[in-house]
Amino acid sequence: MTILQAAILGLTQGLAEFLPISSSGHLLLARMLMGISDEAAATGAYMMLDVLLHAGTLIAVLIVFWKDWWAILRNPFRSKTLLMLIIASVPALIVAVFFKDFVEQFFTGWFLGVSFLMTALFLLIAEAVSQRRPGRELHPGPRSAVVMGVMQAIALLPGVSRSGSSLAGGVVSGLDRRSAAKFSFMMSAPAIVGSLIFEGKDAIELGYIKELALIPTAAGVVVAAVSGYLAIRFMLRLISRISLNWFGLYVALLGLAILVLQLAGVPALPAFELPVLAAMP
Repeated sequence: MTILQAAILGLTQGLAEFLPISSSGHLLLARMLMGISDEAAATGAYMMLDVLLHAGTLIAVLIVFWKDWWAILRNPFRSKTLLMLIIASVPALIVAVFFKDFVEQFFTGWFLGVSFLMTALFLLIAEAVSQRRPGRELHPGPRSAVVMGVMQAIALLPGVSRSGSSLAGGVVSGLDRRSAAKFSFMMSAPAIVGSLIFEGKDAIELGYIKELALIPTAAGVVVAAVSGYLAIRFMLRLISRISLNWFGLYVALLGLAILVLQLAGVPALPAFELPVLAAMP
């Protein structure tokens, strides 16, 4: 892995984690465009890099919302925000623990085009709802937390945007767009920490850390943190004015293009072939 490759992956992770366009899907595309094969991406070095790139975006969330995190730490038992974050994290936790094998079968990339189209649908619905019924709630309640949590769980599928799905859930449940965006970004912190615990534990046990190249990895993490910070600031500043339809149009066109290329049998993309899905417990 070169410094340039790691930096590109870090930039992709940082921007796409907080713009509603899917970081997992764009990371898959970035690897394909750089000629990184599925076999290479499955090596310890790349798998560990993915874990650490998420740590980079976590740094961005901690920096941007440091006042909110400090308020939570000072009085965790009275913090409504912490309670809502816990409620919102439950659906994804349930899916990650009990349906992990089922979800992992989508990570071969065959589902990528459909996933982008799902993200587009969520964004278009959210924009339509916000235009007809602007959100008035400035702080998430239990209903918003549950809806956004369910949408975040759906976004465990690669190519479905976590921020886009949870943002859509917040808007549909009645939250003001900026409040929905902020809570969506804060929701990413528990999700990333959970991913670091589960995936980091496996990576350490399998000895993946030894395969990391220090300088490229550090470059990727720094780029992910900086680009993630800028993406959050951008979305918070413009979310009330920018139409989600533009993001929806982008991921819709991207999804259609990928799906057409998959059905055409382009070698660079995994074929659109339904796998034999494992039965859910």
